[in-house]
Amino acid sequence: MMSSSFNIYRVGISFVMMCIFYKSAVDSLSELSPQKYFSTLQPGKASLAYFCQADSPRTSIFLEELNEAVKPLQDFGISVAKVNCVKEETSRYCGKEKDLMKVYLFRGNILLREFPTDTLFDVNAIIAHVLFALLFNEVKYITTLEDLQNIENSLKGKANIAFSYVRAIGTPEHRAVMEAAFVYGTTYQFVLTTEIALLESIGTEAIENAHFYFFHCKQVLDLTQQCRRTLMEQPLATLNIHRFIKTMEAPLLTEVAEDPQQVSTVHLQLGLPLVFIVSQQATHEADRRTAEWVAWRLLGKAGVLLLLRDSLEVDIPQHANVVFRRAEEGAPVEFLVLHDTELIISRVEGNTHIEEMQEDEDEDVQSPDMDIQDDEVAETVYRHRKTQLPLELTVELTEETFNATVVASDSIVLFYAGWQAVSMAFLQSYIDLAIKLKGTSTMLLTRVNCADWSDLCTKQNVTEFPVVKMYKEGKHPVSYAGMLGAEDLLKFILLNRISCPVNITSVQEAEEYLSGELYKDLIPYSSVSVLGLFSPNMTTAKEDFTKAGNYLRGCVITGIYSEEDVLILSNKYGATLPALLLARHKEGKVESIPFANSRVQDIVQIVTNALLETFPEITVENLPVYLRLQKPLLILFSDGSINPQYTKAILTLVKEKHLDSLTPCWLNLKNTPAGRGVLQTYFNALPPLPLIVVVNLHSGGQVFAFPSEQAITEQNLLLWLKKLEAGLESPITILPAQEWKPPLPAYDFLSMMDAAASQHPTRKEPECTKETNMQKNDKKQHEDKSTIRKEPVETLRIKHWNRSNWFKEGDKSFRHDNKEL
Repeated sequence: MMSSSFNIYRVGISFVMMCIFYKSAVDSLSELSPQKYFSTLQPGKASLAYFCQADSPRTSIFLEELNEAVKPLQDFGISVAKVNCVKEETSRYCGKEKDLMKVYLFRGNILLREFPTDTLFDVNAIIAHVLFALLFNEVKYITTLEDLQNIENSLKGKANIAFSYVRAIGTPEHRAVMEAAFVYGTTYQFVLTTEIALLESIGTEAIENAHFYFFHCKQVLDLTQQCRRTLMEQPLATLNIHRFIKTMEAPLLTEVAEDPQQVSTVHLQLGLPLVFIVSQQATHEADRRTAEWVAWRLLGKAGVLLLLRDSLEVDIPQHANVVFRRAEEGAPVEFLVLHDTELIISRVEGNTHIEEMQEDEDEDVQSPDMDIQDDEVAETVYRHRKTQLPLELTVELTEETFNATVVASDSIVLFYAGWQAVSMAFLQSYIDLAIKLKGTSTMLLTRVNCADWSDLCTKQNVTEFPVVKMYKEGKHPVSYAGMLGAEDLLKFILLNRISCPVNITSVQEAEEYLSGELYKDLIPYSSVSVLGLFSPNMTTAKEDFTKAGNYLRGCVITGIYSEEDVLILSNKYGATLPALLLARHKEGKVESIPFANSRVQDIVQIVTNALLETFPEITVENLPVYLRLQKPLLILFSDGSINPQYTKAILTLVKEKHLDSLTPCWLNLKNTPAGRGVLQTYFNALPPLPLIVVVNLHSGGQVFAFPSEQAITEQNLLLWLKKLEAGLESPITILPAQEWKPPLPAYDFLSMMDAAASQHPTRKEPECTKETNMQKNDKKQHEDKSTIRKEPVETLRIKHWNRSNWFKEGDKSFRHDNKEL
């Protein structure tokens, strides 16, 4: 990349076609005889030859495309010509007919590459292939995630990466990447792939489109740390790539002390807005951290600057903490009061959304008085309502095809409702899963739209949406109860490939099981393996464990060993039969837990608790699991990875049983930005980090903060916790005891039907007594279920809930929707 022997700026390139003569060939394409052509070749320069013979019009379309490519290639210093074969001159390129269907690329008189003409199917393919062949050092083509990781690791601390995915070589997107590599290839390492699986591994959602990423590796000095990745959200075109790279080259954050109206940056020149975070001396460090976080979120979308109020001659309204300036010339500066960083992001991204909405010709006129539910899921579904999902990757089932399909093959069935927002949102994840498993799974992925086949869904005991069930021959269907995401559902499917529990038949097999070798391909999805040890005569205990294993299937790997030599394992691991052996593969250790006289639910609880980490990183997804423990949270907030000394201090306190009454955890603001809103709720402003707080969500709502002036050590933490226990510490705030209810009530469909019926008194009352009674009975059985409201997505009017309250949302989710956890 950096030291290419081929410097495209210093050498000229000629591109010559060996082609069949076409009398109406255009004048702009140079025509030479073989002798004349070879006499023009110069050392270090490249050329492409296609020697043309008469009376063969098959290349007319190709020559038209080649003519279109002449000018762009000349702009890159590449000349294009065709050579006419004549009887008086002989050349090995004026050979057989099959040889005349290739394009030959030379440097000097040395052949570099030959292309079949069918690969150069249009002007984009010609330019893309030529540049790709010549920029072999500047652009690395890869096919696996391991290739990408190796390149990323080799460039950490040295250079940044421009990574792109295109659907195929020779497409317009491929040409755009090659043209960008021509300009920036000596500055950045360009990496290209056409493998969709590699794109999926990065976590991209819309994998059907071409993508361009910028990997920020130059600033990464820790080889264990992943390079930050910024996605270009505009279509993959040359001009968009140029603008995107220019924003990547600009400073992430700039401090200014001048009138925002007079500030000029590269962002304005590129048509992007500016966001000024207003700061003052007293809060400068906290404001700078906030501004840096916002800058990373808006990278490529807006310029972010830190505006120093104390040094500013121009007056800024006292209440304003954000200044927004559009890129349009003469646009007024806006002074805003935004207490949530997400609102800043929405301000920038929302403008784009508004413009897109105005351009939507299919938009229905909405009634300003429409009282609709606030629902961010519905909003997301509405925004992406025109995205075409590759539904053909899954099999659509009907009442006629359902039984035959699930009997004939092991099947995963998604029951959803086409009118419900959560169903449609999850359908995207389900399709993503189908793409991941394409060609690799023996499990058939199917779907049933219960809006069309309600009787079928009722027969399958589907009473809510969406629901995923696994059907295997001769077994009862297993319902999926995990998170509604592709990764969690993938884990459920893969772990269900084996029996739960697995029957282990020898001590050697048991050792392989505990070491992770027996099912090493599943270890990434189950970091803990559970092995039940029983004497052959412990029938009841084995039955209970087997039932518990069936209940836990899809969540964890379980095995059972009850041979005559079970005492060998029992003595080795110090276990009293019956016992559970928990193999923690990350830590590489095995621990034993006795469970004599334990019932099925007790075994499930023991295993479930064992799956919890001792000092986990809290995320929005796993928070409800830890709230279930009903203990106050001891949270270490950090803006990135935590100091190993802090981890050691807390784990020591855990080992010594000082934290038994608490749930110790940590929260990385970079991975979970909602944590900033949490801290702002606790402290009114973002405090210096790292910071430890104790939050009692379950009784009282008190929030206590570890003194920021003290070092986070085992001794200081223990002393502070003893003061808390003695009531000698005062809370910094008390969270209000409020419930999370929908901002607006759900529709009462039965009342609406009654009201509609009352307007038609002469109409015969429908005979629906049995159905009404069934609905009443169903209501008694599901009193904790919230009413699902069917609303046309075209009429949705969305507000945003305050994400700084996500702790209480998680608590509410635990208390009122525990079944889904």
